Amino acid sequence: DPNRPTGSFLFLGPTGVGKTELCKALAGFLFDSEDHLIRIDMSEFMEKHSVARLIGAPPGYVGYEEGGYLTEAVRRKPYSVVLLDEVEKAHPDVFNVLLQVLDDGRLTDGQGRTVDFKNTVIVMTSNIGSPIIQAMVGKPGEEIKEAVWDELKNYFRPEFLNRIDETVVFHALDAKNIESIAAIQLKVLQARLAKMDLYLDVSPAALAEIAKVGFDPVFGARPLKRAIQQRLENPLSKLLLDGTFGPKDTIRVETDPIRSPGQFSFSAA
Repeated sequence: DPNRPTGSFLFLGPTGVGKTELCKALAGFLFDSEDHLIRIDMSEFMEKHSVARLIGAPPGYVGYEEGGYLTEAVRRKPYSVVLLDEVEKAHPDVFNVLLQVLDDGRLTDGQGRTVDFKNTVIVMTSNIGSPIIQAMVGKPGEEIKEAVWDELKNYFRPEFLNRIDETVVFHALDAKNIESIAAIQLKVLQARLAKMDLYLDVSPAALAEIAKVGFDPVFGARPLKRAIQQRLENPLSKLLLDGTFGPKDTIRVETDPIRSPGQFSFSAA
């Protein structure tokens, strides 16, 4: 439908499973830059009056000239992925605004300007059904989706759910998933070091260990970045500052059995 947004999705799943990361990747793929991601935390719109903040205050009210949080962002970046984080926390009146966006692909802001959403991808995320997803680990995907869908009906109105193109259920991450994510994160670190003419060689055992340290069944992949920073980046920074390693060096990262688990040794390869 040319009069609706390019796509509208509801991402469901526990925290730390990659819902926001997928939105960043989507913005980069569709619009060539992660800067085309508009992220709005819907927990900031829990009050009835917060609708005005979303589309802009009417004439004569404070904030009239500033424009709406959502409408102004899309007016400036009409080609973008709009991420509405934790959408279930928004006030019911906010959903009336979202219904209009999903139905007509446009909104009128507080200043009377029509803002076009036809070239946006709308992604809403929610933690609704997370306990169900966690409890049904290993069950078929369709079975999990049906169970979560029944839970969604308790929170969202049918007319809202019917306007969403697709509901995507993210399963809880396991240790193998975390190791794959750790490998991707380490490639980012390696690319940063390569710009400094330094090369990082991480052994398979070290990769498995950092994934183990950064894995938390409750928080998903969130602790992984922190583990990489604390266990690898910070020690590496100190070694670079004190001159242990310099340009053209290849730094080998190994597990350190002499120290406690989760500690690593760094040596010139």
